[in-house]
Amino acid sequence: MDTEILMKELAQRVKTASRVMGSLSTATKNAWLMQSAERIERMKTEIQKANEGDLEGGKARGLSSAMLDRLALTDKRIREITLALREIAALPDPVGEISGVVPRPSGIFVGKMRVPIGVIGVIYESRPNVTVDAAALCLKAGNAVVLRGGSEAFHSNRALAETLRAACAGTEVPPDAIGFVNTTDRKAVRLLLTMDDCIDMVVPRGGKPLVKLVSETARMPVLKHYDGNCHVYVDEDADLDKALRICMNAKVQRPGVCNAAETFLIHESVAESFLPRLGKALIEKGVEIRGCPKTCRLIPEAKPATDQDWDEEYLDLIIAIRVVPSFEEAMDHIARHSSSHTEAIVTENHTRAMRFLREVDSSSVMVNASTRFSDGGEYGLGAEIGISTNKLHARGPVGLEGLTTQKFIVFGDGQVRE
Repeated sequence: MDTEILMKELAQRVKTASRVMGSLSTATKNAWLMQSAERIERMKTEIQKANEGDLEGGKARGLSSAMLDRLALTDKRIREITLALREIAALPDPVGEISGVVPRPSGIFVGKMRVPIGVIGVIYESRPNVTVDAAALCLKAGNAVVLRGGSEAFHSNRALAETLRAACAGTEVPPDAIGFVNTTDRKAVRLLLTMDDCIDMVVPRGGKPLVKLVSETARMPVLKHYDGNCHVYVDEDADLDKALRICMNAKVQRPGVCNAAETFLIHESVAESFLPRLGKALIEKGVEIRGCPKTCRLIPEAKPATDQDWDEEYLDLIIAIRVVPSFEEAMDHIARHSSSHTEAIVTENHTRAMRFLREVDSSSVMVNASTRFSDGGEYGLGAEIGISTNKLHARGPVGLEGLTTQKFIVFGDGQVRE
């Protein structure tokens, strides 16, 4: 089928389904979520077989080990996917929530009601679990969804989407509320971004080129999930044992994700004692270090950092390290180079910690914790559709509430305006 016809028909079906989704009860949506978890468990072998095809294709295309890790649907990842579905089912449903009702002099009562956005397009790369997270969150929040994953995960995404659609059987959830773009034709993305008559908001999840394309092309609002150039600053008053654990976790626990640290900033007063320890631990884990001159002196294995390194999201076992003369210089560096995703300070100084929280302008700011905690599941959202670096309308990990909007509601008893 011609791609343009395919996309128009898909968008229209999803738009029609969205009207049904907005009226469904919480119990109905939760029943679909629970059936989806059970069906994915039953279909695990078939889903992983489709994933193996994508992994083989990725290896043939020369994808990095970090990218292949993002692509893999291991037994552990399947368990995490089904756990997320059940956690989302257990979360309070924000749809229909009424707040802020106040009386007005006219006698009317004015408040707000939380309602679905409508149809949400999600364009994403590499990680097939996004297929499930996005669909589950969008539908629990009363929306319908159009899913367009990357070609490298096409078979995995399709297998998961088909499983979710099949789980609609026996519920009132329309299968067309889960629209999967069943083509790898790149033209489909540009077509989707022009369909503001059917799609109310789009969420890009991927690298800078994808987010830039979506932001510049979309006719509908964009909830940007920009890159994660995350920083950990080790302060002069840091507990260095604590700092070592946090830095190592932030970099190596899972380097191919957006909340992994890409730059360490080390106060010069602790650099002599801390950097050799940190360098040894990183090198033992296979991390390539790119550092400022002081870092290279203290870690001989480090390569000199270029100006570009301070702005880089590596998504790999690579870290940039800079020694800074002061807390203020660390914050200036973050202000210049951060992507506004997640930053952390390691310090025992309460005053400095609170300044860091107040003054660092990122969607998540942490004290004495790994940047890897910047995650919807870890924040109690059940799962996330992305981590928004926007300031409007949602910021940080976006869960159910971020996938709804509000409308004004008015209660009267026959009042008319004079």
